[in-house]
Amino acid sequence: MQKKTAVVFGGTGLVGSYLVRELLESQEYCKIVVFSRRKVLSVVNEKLSEQIVDFENQVSYESRISGDDIFICLGTTIKKAGSVSRMEEIDRDLPVSIAKAALKNGAKGLAVISSIGAGEKSANYYLRIKGEMERGILDLDFATIALVRPSLLLGNRNEKRFGENAGKIFMKAFGFFFWGRFSKYRAIEGRDVARAMIKILNNNTGKRVYESDELRMLASEK
Repeated sequence: MQKKTAVVFGGTGLVGSYLVRELLESQEYCKIVVFSRRKVLSVVNEKLSEQIVDFENQVSYESRISGDDIFICLGTTIKKAGSVSRMEEIDRDLPVSIAKAALKNGAKGLAVISSIGAGEKSANYYLRIKGEMERGILDLDFATIALVRPSLLLGNRNEKRFGENAGKIFMKAFGFFFWGRFSKYRAIEGRDVARAMIKILNNNTGKRVYESDELRMLASEK
């Protein structure tokens, strides 16, 4: 089987960093291209290429968004963004514009991180933004689209988020209460999300939303 090229946006975040490692170990991919604002990856591997770009100036790099499978793990917080309108640009508009450029350049598979509870009509601005991003992605004509909605993410971030850390403590203490139809609300390891994204693009076609419990199940499959 011909090996593929994977393109990653957001390769320095919690899921993104796991994703890069999993892709480098995968037998399905011969080249991993990571787009970043600045050089931060410490990984040295002949399969890995890091592209330093200005995300605000897409015209300068959109011709380089070329590969078989595109993984978008971008996202910010209101504290970092500074305003809801800026969050809309980063969490909604940027993933869609990247995906459009990738599709134009011949990409076939697309996996994008959203959020549990995402919905276009949500009263919560964060979930609304993610829902609007999902709609923009689903309108595109990729052979495979995976919109993944992880619950609270477990793993080591490069940055500290107080509210998230408090949530992790709660989930570790009381996560066993989330079973049945509530299982999608249980916290999930960032590595499991990364593994599930790779499996989906290598084994599925069509457009689908994957909830957190499905991602956990996919990651555990041999």
